[in-house]
Amino acid sequence: MNNFLVNECDKQMWSSGYLLVKGNGKGVGKPKRPTVMMKPGTSEGPSGSSSGIVSGTGSLQNPENKSLCHKCSEEEWPNDHNQCVPKPIEFLSYGNDPVSLTVSVISVLLLVKTSAIFCVFIAFRETPVVKANNQNLSFILLVSIFLSFLCVFLFLGRPGPISCMFRQTCIGIMFSVAVSAILAKTIMVYMAFKATKPGSFLRKYIGVKISNSLVLLCSFIQVLISVIWLLTACPFPEMNTDLYADKILIQCNEGSMLAFSILLSYMGLLAAVSFFVAFLARNLPDSYNEAKYITFSMLVFCSVWIVFIPAYMSVSGKNIVLVEIFAIIASNLGILVCIFTPKCYIILVRPDLNSKNIRETCNTESSIKQIKYKIN
Repeated sequence: MNNFLVNECDKQMWSSGYLLVKGNGKGVGKPKRPTVMMKPGTSEGPSGSSSGIVSGTGSLQNPENKSLCHKCSEEEWPNDHNQCVPKPIEFLSYGNDPVSLTVSVISVLLLVKTSAIFCVFIAFRETPVVKANNQNLSFILLVSIFLSFLCVFLFLGRPGPISCMFRQTCIGIMFSVAVSAILAKTIMVYMAFKATKPGSFLRKYIGVKISNSLVLLCSFIQVLISVIWLLTACPFPEMNTDLYADKILIQCNEGSMLAFSILLSYMGLLAAVSFFVAFLARNLPDSYNEAKYITFSMLVFCSVWIVFIPAYMSVSGKNIVLVEIFAIIASNLGILVCIFTPKCYIILVRPDLNSKNIRETCNTESSIKQIKYKIN
């Protein structure tokens, strides 16, 4: 640990990032950030000087020799009492940060809303509107959305080893499960319609096992990416003393930006494929066909995460965490509103539409319209 005096309060930096310390007519290269503070003109150990005044960024000045300053350590900052005191620590805390409190309240409300929709679907699971488009996939989608809202709390509070390790990987896996379920729902709708044609080879691929296998396969790839990330470059908490001069930012170091980019890219690929398939199936003749709603939900999902990338790269500090939290909440809310709100409206407000007879009538009318369109 090097103890030395700085002859100038304004730091003169070499191109290699070292302070120029002048003494006896010679320049000596010293580390950029001294780790202890010395009383001017003495060789004593670390101390908070009572004979100096604040003279520059992180330095104390001797009133008898105003050209003589000494530097506080990187975790300290000079105060009005001419002492080096610990810098304040900043992170998204629950107690004194209104933004964190607002995000927490919104997340709790959305958790309650998701739970209410899940209970409605359980209570009316035997009705046509719930059974259509594979009710098991709907339950998987709701559970993954619920857990995604729950993952928001990993981004709040003081970053620790556990929260830093699992917050990105958990949200990546939950979103992959959700988008995989949406993709499976859309593919099954498209295949079910095409399989009605005589001699279609798609008949043997229609079933619950195919959709569940698709969800497991797509989710397993994201799990594999996350495991490799954690084993090779595990995220960890760190104290950033360079971003702000007068405070310390506690943040999570992602370990590997390449792994983080791959995780986001795979999630974006699933969303893009889901959007494309849903767009193809949007006009299929089915009274309960949700492909058009899936198209809107994936449009919202993709738009949110496309905007997230430049926003993530342009902000700093705890605003990075806020941007990602906003992306998580907005994309989940888009899926929840676009896919499940129309179904809840039919179940709770228009139960007369939630019947097998209505469905058969609508399917017949849609088929007739399609036949007329092909003839013309």
